[in-house]
This record gives sequence, structure tokens and C-alpha cells, in this order.
Amino acid sequence: MGYMDLALSYSNQMRIVEAPASGGGLSQNGKFSYGYASSAGKRSSMEDFFETRIDGIDGEIVGLFGVFDGHGGARAAEYVKRHLFSNLITHPKFISDTKSAIADAYTHTDSELLKSENSHTRDAGSTASTAILVGDRLLVANVGDSRAVICRGGNGILLRFLISHHDSWYYLLISSEMNLCALVAFAVSRDHKPDQSDERERIENAGGFVMWAGTWRVGGVLAVSRAFGDRLLKQYVVADPEIQEEKIDDSLEFLILASDGLWDVFSNEEAVAVVKEVEDPEESTKKLVGEAIRRGSADNITCVVVRFLESKTANNNGSSSSEEANQVQTAVRNDSDHKNLTKETNQDHIAVHRDLDCSNADNENLNQKPIAVTAAGRSVSSEQSGLAEEKNQMPIAIRSGSDLKSSSTKVPNQGKITVHNDSDSSIANQKPVAATHTSSLEQSGSTSEKNRKSIQVHSDSPASRTSSSTPSIFN
Repeated sequence: MGYMDLALSYSNQMRIVEAPASGGGLSQNGKFSYGYASSAGKRSSMEDFFETRIDGIDGEIVGLFGVFDGHGGARAAEYVKRHLFSNLITHPKFISDTKSAIADAYTHTDSELLKSENSHTRDAGSTASTAILVGDRLLVANVGDSRAVICRGGNGILLRFLISHHDSWYYLLISSEMNLCALVAFAVSRDHKPDQSDERERIENAGGFVMWAGTWRVGGVLAVSRAFGDRLLKQYVVADPEIQEEKIDDSLEFLILASDGLWDVFSNEEAVAVVKEVEDPEESTKKLVGEAIRRGSADNITCVVVRFLESKTANNNGSSSSEEANQVQTAVRNDSDHKNLTKETNQDHIAVHRDLDCSNADNENLNQKPIAVTAAGRSVSSEQSGLAEEKNQMPIAIRSGSDLKSSSTKVPNQGKITVHNDSDSSIANQKPVAATHTSSLEQSGSTSEKNRKSIQVHSDSPASRTSSSTPSIFN
């Protein structure tokens, strides 16, 4: 390496990289916004160009976006920037048959460029990656190694994982419903390289050849197999675009167009991840260009991002719907919890009633011992049975003795209970008792009131259920 080459190499390494030129805009119908950023990077000359244009044609709002990467000088790229879209929108079939209009515009612009290059001794050429928005259609056309990438998939959690075999990062999007896992980055153009089997076959069939010279090159000179210009290699290096159409719907989030200065240091997934984090398209392009320089890109870097606002509206509506659904689910859960709590309380009440019934049964057995049969051999009357039940519902006093007295007792709200002897039998035979109820209605009301009080005690505290089972002390 000579002294001049060494000095030039050091000057390139120490060159201060200026901030990229950037800008952006919004379509008149509010359906898409765009941003762009372009920098010479570490190179001393700039051969990248771009175009962002919005036109109204036959009542349609049309968006036209392109990135043009020149080689052999800036002339060809600048020419394509100035003439390609003008030739396209004036094509008579632009609206009715957009694909054929794009193909015709590419070949016509190339032929016009070659005519203008007759006075130049040095060959120059340019790539072109363009995106045309017409209605709900996105048409991407490409010549060369500039690239177009779209992001589909909607909102969700972006995950990054490493495939060690390929030694590169991949990105997945898991939707907020957690039921969809999909790749978010899709290349909608193909880099035209001479080593691709179909491209190499086409070149060789035309009488050319592909050889390795640091990379695979057409005729050992050009590293792309399709381009505008390149008059001396035109027989092999054509400007026929590959065109791909995408539907613009609520799953299409944004489009990235960029020269190879970006793709040399970024994978498709990495570029999509950067843009996805920055909502403003101009800021996202500036971030991409700045990061490409930081990663060591040695080429000019130009980037255009188009954001489709229909997807944002749909995602916002989806978020609102999700919030409403969550509120409904919360209300249903609260109602369900309330029903479960009521059911549990009712079950506690039933258990309390069963405990009370068991206690009353025990008391009934104890209280019915002195009133089994009358001296005359008659069965106990229904009034006497009612008396036994009334005694069961009265407060039970703890006594040291085991036998119950059959003397007259006053029951609150139930009048007097009078005990009668039917004969002059011995005291042992004075068991039959006739009970007179002053009011059966008052008795039932009093019983219900006492049962309600018992239920309240048991439902408030499980411990009170044990303490209320006092008949157990009589066993």
C-alpha cells in the first residue's frame, strides 16, 4: 500500500459522519404516514437517492416511494429518481393494470437513461426498490439489491431468539390473546445477485459469465445482476422488475425500503424490531441509519418507512374491545363469586339447621322421658308433643342433676303451660302431661325468630357452632 492509499484510508476512518438528512409526511386521506433518512455514512461521496411522493390520480390518493442506489457515480440513480415515477403515473393503464404499467415504466426509463448516457465514457447504473400504494393495494417492484420488507402481525409481545446454527437473531410476535405466534418480518423483494441459480442461468444463456472477484460479479465487474443503466453490460444486466402485490389491511403495519448499506449490517427481523419500537416513521428511519453507521456499514445508507394507519386504528379498536371484554369478564367473575359466596352461606345455614335439628332431637328424647304414656294407658296427645318441642326451643340451663323437673314453666310469648294429673297414681306414675297452647301462631313465630338468631351466630363464627351445641353436656 502506497503512502497516498494509506493516507486516504486513515482519512476515511477519521471522517466525521454528518447527521442524516430526514423528513416525513402524511397522506391527505390519513391512511398512511411516511419518513425517510439518508446518509453518506463513512464514504466521501453520495450515490444514494430516494423519492417520496403523493399524487391524486383519477380520484385516487396514490403513494409512490423509492430508494435508488447508484454505482459508477450518481448520474444513473439521480436520473431514475427524476423520471421513473413521472413515467409511471402518466401510463394509460396505471389505475386499470398497475402491474403492467410498472413494468413498462421501468423498461422505458432504462432505455431513456441509456440514450442520455451516450456522451459519457464511464458506465453508471442504479438499483431501484419502489412501493406503489393504490387504494387497498401495495405493489412492490425491485431491480438490484436494494430491499423492501413489510411487517405484519398486529400488537403483541415481541420476542427475540437466537438460532445458533445460522448464528443470527430471529423475532416472533405473540399476540395479546396469546393464541397466535407468527413471524413479523417478510421480505417482499428479492436481491438480484449473480450467484442465484436462475440469474446465473439467464446471464450465461445471454452469452455472459459470472466469476468470483471478492464477491460474485457479472463479467467479473458488477455485483448485481439487474440494474438501470450499465450500458456496457446491458445484454446481461437487465432492468426487468420483479413485482409483488400485497393487500393493505389491518394486519399490515409498515413497510421498509432501504439500500444495501442498511441490509449489510441488519437482518430483516432486526430492522422490523427497531421500527416497531418507534411509532414516528421519520424517527425510526433516523434510528435505523444511525445504528447502521454504528454497526460499521461502509456504504451509503438510505431508508424509507411507510406506516399504514388503518392497522393502528384497528389495533386501538381491538384494545378497546379487549378492555370491554375484560370488564365484562370481571363483572361475570364478581357475580360468580357472589353466587358462590351465597351458596356457601346457604350451605352453612343448612348445616346449622341440621345441627339444631340434631340438638333438638337429643333434647326431645330427654324431655319425652317423663311424658311417655298416661296413667290410663292413653297415648300422648298432639298438644303434649307440641309441649316437648316448645321445651326444646327454650334456653337450656345447666343443672347438676340429670332429671328434668316437670313443674310449670313460663315460656316467653307462649303463655302458660299447665301440668294435670289424670289419677291418684303414685308419683312415679305421674308422667302424663296435657299441655295447653295459648297461641300456636305465636309459638311458630317465636321458633322462627330463635332459629334465625342461631343461624346468624353460626355463620359469623365456626367456633360459635360448637359452643351452641350445648345438649352434648347432658349425655
